[in-house]
Amino acid sequence: MKKNLILLLFVVFITNLNLVAQQKNNNSTTINTKDFTVFGEKFEASKVLSNKEMLKKYKAMKKGDSLVVKFKSSIKEVCKKKGCWMQMDLTSNQQAFVRFLDYGFFVPLNADNAEAIVNGVAYIDIVTVEELKHYAKDAGKSQAEINKIKKPEITYAFRASGVLIKK
Repeated sequence: MKKNLILLLFVVFITNLNLVAQQKNNNSTTINTKDFTVFGEKFEASKVLSNKEMLKKYKAMKKGDSLVVKFKSSIKEVCKKKGCWMQMDLTSNQQAFVRFLDYGFFVPLNADNAEAIVNGVAYIDIVTVEELKHYAKDAGKSQAEINKIKKPEITYAFRASGVLIKK
């Protein structure tokens, strides 16, 4: 009888420790989104990676890999024509190029430097010279800068189904 009582108490203790650990993990990755505006599909901002964590994921990927993920960072640059793409900061010299699922939505043209959370698919992409020149033109780059583009570029790409931008 004593052995059963001790075993029962031990099981209850371990179960409580596990529940507390799960609650701490869930709370630490869920972001309060009341100060964010939704573009595209609504999504829950849980299990959101930081820009540094996302960069580690990208570095482990190769062409053809994809990963369904959410990550948070600042918007480095937005398409100045209609908001149909944006660059998200991963580090001081690395960005993720974000396009929107089926061009189903756009983000504000003045969203540069805003904090954002993207939900979608991360992958490695090879962008052609023609596409790079098109994006440079959309970004308002000078013709001289556009003319310097001579070779394709391997990029960290992201196809977002939803974006949250801090108000």
